[in-house]
Amino acid sequence: MKIVDRGGGTPVVVIPGAQGRWEWMKPAIDALAQRCRVITFSLADEPSCGAPFDATRGFWSYVDQVRDALDASGIQRAAICGVSYGGLIAAVFAARHPDRAASLVLVSALPPSWKPDRRVAFFLRAPRLLTPLFMVASLRLYREIATANQGFRGGLSAAIRHGWRVITHMSSPRRMARRVRLLSSVNLQEELAGVMVPTLVVTGEARLDRIVPVQATLEYARLWPRARVDVIANTGHLGLITRPDRFAALVVPFAERADREASLGRRVG
Repeated sequence: MKIVDRGGGTPVVVIPGAQGRWEWMKPAIDALAQRCRVITFSLADEPSCGAPFDATRGFWSYVDQVRDALDASGIQRAAICGVSYGGLIAAVFAARHPDRAASLVLVSALPPSWKPDRRVAFFLRAPRLLTPLFMVASLRLYREIATANQGFRGGLSAAIRHGWRVITHMSSPRRMARRVRLLSSVNLQEELAGVMVPTLVVTGEARLDRIVPVQATLEYARLWPRARVDVIANTGHLGLITRPDRFAALVVPFAERADREASLGRRVG
C-alpha cells in the first residue's frame, strides 16, 4: 500500500472521502504535518493505492485498510480522522478496533443513517455518462471557497489550486458510485451504537455546506452525546482544504489530549 507518512508526534490517520484520493486533501495534510505525525492514503480500490480490495467484502475492505496502514506504519494506536464518506470508515474502524483508536475525528461526515438524496441518485444512474454535468454542478462549491478566501479574487485563486489537484489526481466516477452503493448492503447504525472513544465532530457552516447537510453530520453528536462539536467558520464541506490551519488547530490538540488519556488507561468524552 502506498502510504503518506509525514511529520512527528501524535499520530493522526486521515481517510479521504468518496472521491478516494488523498491528494485532494493535501492542504490539510500539509497543515497537520507541521503539528503531528499524519498518515494518509488513497482508498484501497484506487489503482494508485496498491492496497488489496476484496469486492466480496466491499465497504469492509476500507475498514481493513485502516488497520493495515497502522500495521505498516508501526503504530499501535492513533487518532482516526475520516472526511465525508471517510467518516463512516473511521467510525466503523473505531467500533471494531477500539484498542487502536485513541480518538475519532469526523469531518463533515456522512451519518450512519445516510441515504442518497435525489441529486446523488440521479448521478448514480450513469456516473460516467453524467460526469460533465457533475463537473458543472461542482461550481456550486465556489461560494464556499470564495467566502473562506475573503472574496472573489482570493476565491478564484483557491478554486484554481483545488481544481488543479482534482485534474492531476482524477477520481473515477464509476468507483465513486460503487462506494456509495456499497453502503446499501451494510447496517452501520447498529455497528456504531457502542462506540466509546473520545470523538470530535467537525463541520462547516450550515449555509455553506452543499454536500452533506450539517444537521446530518450532527447525527453523531446525538448518537454519542459526549462527543465534542466544533465549527470551522466561513466555510462548509471543504473546511480542511479552505481553512487547513484552523482545521489542524482543532484536530491536533484534541488528538494529543486523547492520546495522553488513552496512555493512562482512561476514556474521556
